[in-house]
Parts: sequence; structure tokens; C-alpha cells
Amino acid sequence: MSFSQPPEGRLFINPVNMSETMPKILRCGLFTLCLAVFASAYANQPARLVDRITLPGSPLKSFDIGFASHGVYALADRSNASVDLIDTHTRRILAQVGGFAGAKPGDQGGPNGVTIVDGRQIWAGDGNSSVKIIDLKTRRIVASVSTGGLKRVDELGYDPRDHLVIAANNADQPPFVTLISSRAPYAVASRIELPRATDGLEQPVWDPRSGMIFLAIPVLDGEPAKGGIAVIDPRQHKLVGMHEVSQCMPGGLAVGPANQLLVGCSDDAVSAGFPAHSLLLDAISGKMIRTFPQVGGSDEVWYDGRSGRYALAAVANPGGPVLGMIDARHERWLGNVPSGKSAHSVASVDGAVFVPVGAGDKACPRGCVKVFDR
Repeated sequence: MSFSQPPEGRLFINPVNMSETMPKILRCGLFTLCLAVFASAYANQPARLVDRITLPGSPLKSFDIGFASHGVYALADRSNASVDLIDTHTRRILAQVGGFAGAKPGDQGGPNGVTIVDGRQIWAGDGNSSVKIIDLKTRRIVASVSTGGLKRVDELGYDPRDHLVIAANNADQPPFVTLISSRAPYAVASRIELPRATDGLEQPVWDPRSGMIFLAIPVLDGEPAKGGIAVIDPRQHKLVGMHEVSQCMPGGLAVGPANQLLVGCSDDAVSAGFPAHSLLLDAISGKMIRTFPQVGGSDEVWYDGRSGRYALAAVANPGGPVLGMIDARHERWLGNVPSGKSAHSVASVDGAVFVPVGAGDKACPRGCVKVFDR
């Protein structure tokens, strides 16, 4: 019996010359036992690689956030100055919608954050403080909205109750959030400055239970060990609270079941010497529910309601980038799976997890979108 190690670390059994080395009964017994052992290990994996999607155009050297909804995965592809659209069922590339700034220095590049609005539009943060709106049917940019800043619009969120898109200008001083009507002519409803945020803004999410917008803030008041989750009331158009966290520098943020709020402590936190970990908070009180020391150094994090699992793009996890998986219903870490070079964004729908990796990855020399599933 011999063993071979194929790509992505899966172990296969190769029964070469078994008949020459052992009796038939022993041979069958050992082979069955090995199959059982490896089948058990395979079943316990939190996720497995099922596909790699290579994108057309230039190699994927610069990219940002991904978003999955209504059968579409959208990726902010700065290398091609486009939002790339992939069918989440067939995994076929639908389009590359150009017209964005591309990879530029000085916080002027784009696209950056993306979100899907009502299954009809994709909104994407771009350079020069603008948000561009893509019609999913025609796959063309149909509008551009200025947030009135000097730098790029970074991450986005969507409040379907109040028909508002949340746009974060992370690099302006002070950083600010803009609430924009998701209905034409896409008027700016309000601008909320966050002067306590002294090192930018990260992922915003809307909570359907409380109706609040939560926003990850890496650093408060110039103290790297102190970060926060801002609580914004979209109807009052103002900041109404702040859940402070320690030694985390929040990056990713996802709303889960039962008032859960998963906080991905960022790669910047790891660089600052803080422990690589993730936090589960009560969204209303801000109280800590659980800490997950097994996975950290994350940028984007995601909750998939169909599978009941959180996915974390832990690009700075000790030992290398991983896709971390957490069972939201039982509040337990399921495991980490190696992801790939620069794998800092993630989106999941119906159990399938989409993770872009950068050019130079061993399995994807030009970069690609890896797809994981159970």
C-alpha cells in the first residue's frame, strides 16, 4: 500500500502491488480500515476545495471585498478596474463590469467594497469619493454618487428596511459614513462623521432585529489596543452607541442568529502584536459571548444563514492564510482550511464559500476565486 499527497492536502490511498505483499484477508481488512479512517477525517473537515475560477484579463494582483446574493458573486477587482460577476450555481463568469479607478496609490483606487441591492443592482465603492451603481440585468454602470470626500469610498452595507446604502469613507479625516437612498435618483440622506476613529473604518452591516447599523472601527482615540463597533441608527441618522473591544482592531463584521455579532480581529492587530483571535458579541449590549483563539488576523467575515456558519478570511492567521469556519448556532469553532495568497475577502451563499486569492498563489499562478463547500 502506498500513499500520495495531491494538491490542497487531501490524502489518497493507492493500492499498488498489495497482492504481492500481504494475504487477501489482511489486505481487505487494512484497506477497509484505512478508507474508514480517511472518510471520517474527510467528513470532519469544515470545508473542502471544490472549484477554482480563473478570471479573464490581467492577473489578480489587487482586489478587495466580495459579496454573494441572489445567485451572483461580485468581486472588487482592482487589477482589471472592474467588478467581476460569477454565477454562484454554475460558477460561470457572467461579466467584468469596467469603469472603475483600478489600483491607484493614495487611497484613490477602486473598486473596494461591494454590496447587492434587492437582487437588481450592485453598488461598489470607488476612488475619488464615489459610489458606482451597476444594473445587474444590463451589467452596466447606470449611476455614480459622490459622498463629498477627498479619498476613496471603501466598504459598503445595505439596509433594506429603510432603503439605504451605507458607504464608509475610511481614509478621509475625519472618517465618515454616508447614508444614500437606494432608490433613484440616489440622494444622499445624511453624512455621519466619526472623529474618534483614528485609523479608518471597516466593514458595516445592518441588523434586521434591532434595525441598527454596526460598523467596525479598528482604533479609537489613537489607542491601538482600543477598538470599537459603532452603533448607528439609520432613522435618526446618528451615532447612538459604541461597543468597545480590546486588542482586536476590528476588521470584519457579520450579524448572525440570536443577536450575535462576529468580529474579525484584523491583520493589523496581528502586526501590532495582539493575539490572533475572533470575538462573538451580543449585538445589543456589546457584551462578550465567546472568544475564538483558533482563528484571527481577518479582514472580511461573513454569515451564511442557510448553512448557519460564519466564514472568516483570516489572511494573517499564524502559519498562513486560512478560511476559518465557525458554527453560529452552537457557538463553536469548526476548523481552518488553508486558503491562499492574499486571501483577505470571503462571501458565502447556500453553503458555498467564495475566496479570491492573489496572483502568485501556488495553485492559481494568475490568481483565482477558490470555491469551498462541505
